[in-house]
Amino acid sequence: MRARPVSPSLLVEELADLIADRPRDAWVRVAVDGAPAAGPGRLADDLVEPLRLRGREVLRVPAAGFLRPASLRLEFGRTDPDVFHDEWLDVGGLVREVLGPLEPGRTGRVLPSLWDSERDRATRADYVTLKPGGVVLVDGALLLGRGLPFDMTVHLSMSAAALARRTPPEERWTLPAYERYEHESVPLRAADVAVRVEDPRHPAIISL
Repeated sequence: MRARPVSPSLLVEELADLIADRPRDAWVRVAVDGAPAAGPGRLADDLVEPLRLRGREVLRVPAAGFLRPASLRLEFGRTDPDVFHDEWLDVGGLVREVLGPLEPGRTGRVLPSLWDSERDRATRADYVTLKPGGVVLVDGALLLGRGLPFDMTVHLSMSAAALARRTPPEERWTLPAYERYEHESVPLRAADVAVRVEDPRHPAIISL
């Protein structure tokens, strides 16, 4: 495994180039995958303007807007790492409302969020129609290895020690889920682009 150090700004520019180089007559569904401590949402936010400058319409879709209702997520308690790994994300909802409509020949009509997990109710978000050539950026944790139909995947990787250091105490119960994810989904190999972010100020693009 080789790591090529890059600045955060260069990382964004290189990823934006890769995404924008995709065919312009088709939608591009991009996963920005990583534990919260790795900052996938921050990277997805940083990609929006560079992609627009490259002529791409962009829609941000945080995976947190597609968690399952509390009655299903928390059925076996609030701190079960296996349920967190397997059941928290509404995979069917994400495909039905976001990824499926962006298949070739489909409508491009996307729902940016489905469920408000804080209030435990539907978000009642409005549908958005993304023109062909538009990019949807889906950020969140544990997105790979689920058969989700992304066109490009980016994984933000941290060592177990760094992840433990940067995860707030109240969320450390999730750490076994990320350890399991590393072994079962092997995101470093599954992702199209893997980035080491031990220190978010000094990322490095990984080549296997």
